[in-house]
Amino acid sequence: MEGILALLLPVIVLSIPIVAIWTKHQQKMTEMQIGSTAEQTAEKAAQYASHIQRLEDRVQVLERIVTDRGYDIATQIEALRDQRKVDEGAGMPLGLEQKERV
Repeated sequence: MEGILALLLPVIVLSIPIVAIWTKHQQKMTEMQIGSTAEQTAEKAAQYASHIQRLEDRVQVLERIVTDRGYDIATQIEALRDQRKVDEGAGMPLGLEQKERV
């Protein structure tokens, strides 16, 4: 019995630092994963905020079209479409000359 205990005691004493090192490593890995997740969450939040801002801008334009009673809604929608084509680099929209003559 004493012989077995004499053989196991060094193994137990040596395994304690190994377990401590392994535990510390696991803790660092978990902290890194949490940090990475936080960065990804912040990035997605920024993307969502940008997307929401674009949608709010579009809704604001639509509200202005609907509430301004002095303008023809169809004409404004077409003007916005034409402006979007120009902004996208498509050049002058087709049919613009006809609208100018009217």
